[in-house]
Formats: sequence, structure tokens, C-alpha cells
Amino acid sequence: MNETISTLLDHRSVRSFLDTPVTEEQLQAIVTAGQMASTSSNVQAYSVIAVTEPSLKRQLAILSGDQAYVEQCPLFLVWCADLYRVCRTAGMYLSDQTTYEDSTESFMVATVDTALAAQNAAVAAESMGLGICYIGGIRNRIAEVSELLRIPELAYPVFGMCVGVPDRKSGQRPRLPTEAVLHRNGYDPEMSLEAVKGYDVTMVRYLRERTEGRKSTPWSKIMAEWLARPNRLHMRAFLEDKGLLRK
Repeated sequence: MNETISTLLDHRSVRSFLDTPVTEEQLQAIVTAGQMASTSSNVQAYSVIAVTEPSLKRQLAILSGDQAYVEQCPLFLVWCADLYRVCRTAGMYLSDQTTYEDSTESFMVATVDTALAAQNAAVAAESMGLGICYIGGIRNRIAEVSELLRIPELAYPVFGMCVGVPDRKSGQRPRLPTEAVLHRNGYDPEMSLEAVKGYDVTMVRYLRERTEGRKSTPWSKIMAEWLARPNRLHMRAFLEDKGLLRK
């Protein structure tokens, strides 16, 4: 065990923040730490938009599904998969060559790059005593978010991230046991599924305690509800309109 691992193991989503601003020095450190994440072929196919303007945060809170903590947090980061920059800067060397910025692989490279950078940034923020919460809700009305933030073609907002000083320590949601996700020398489906049975019991206990008995749904049932919900089916058409996922 060391300080880095302790920080990682202490992660929890924070949804209530003090008014204390995130300083420019902290913002620079968070983003710079994000930039040091691994990146495929050094493409660095992401950008991050730091939102501190109260009216903008208010609009983003509404577009994210009326999530009040988007407006309340002192700093809201919008992490974007970004192939616009590389295409514009590389264009002078391409002449009439066929390019593949709209391929599924390019989309995956940009999305994975964004997630890796954001997670580095999240750990950096938490190491400074700040709290974070990822906001996938910005994809609820993603076209409006993109227009509001002037996000160009070949780029899209993957998720947002609330950042600030927590006003209290949040509870920590239990994760799947390691046996459910760690396979050795090949995938072991039986071991993984068996481990989930124990996790269902853990989640029932956790939810009962957290909600004072109002909820006690096993994880497997929650996942069944998630799979059966037609969530954000507008995404493919939006991404194709942005010039992505065409090959």
C-alpha cells in the first residue's frame, strides 16, 4: 500500500460542494496530469472545456437532466473526444490522400484517450483534497450541449466532471469482487458469474443501509433494468452528423 493506491481506493462520487473556488494552479495541475495519461499513437485526441460561468453551468445542469450539482460545483469540466484538431493540423501534409478520421477505430481511439486523460485528472484532483463526480447526463441532450459550448465537427462531449471541495464525505459504493473481473490466462465465465452472487448480497445490504430500508435491489436486477432501458438512442445519429462513425 502507498499514498497513490490509498487515494485510488478512497474514491467516491461527490455531489455536494463548498463555495471554495478551484484555483487556476489547481486547474492547470489537474489538466496537465490528465495529459500525461497514455494515448494511442500520441494522437492525444481529446480536449477539455473548463466551465466556471454560473449561467453556463446552469444551462448545462438543465441539459444534463436537472442535476443541481453541475450548477453548484465551482468547476465543471467537459471532456471531449477530439479528432478536429488532429485533422486540421495534419491537413497540410495530406493533399488528396484518403483519410479515416470517420472510422470506428478512430472513434474508439479518441473516446479511450479521453477517458484515460479524464481519469488521470480525477485522481490528481482527489490527491489535492478535491472531490469529483462524472456526469454522463450531458449526453442526454448532446446536440444542445455541443452547440452551447461551440464544439466543432469531429469532436463530441463524452462526459462532464464536477470538481470542487466536498462539503462532506460521501458514502462509498461497493464494487464487484476482484474474482468477478480478474481472469487468469483466459476468460473464466463460471468464476465471474459465481462472484456476482456474493456481490448481489453485498449490494442489497448496502442499499438497505443507504436508503434506510426503502431499497434492497440486487445488482443483477438493476443491470436487467439497465439493459431493458432504451437509453440515449439518439447518439449514433448525432455522432454521424459530427462526421464520426461513418466507416
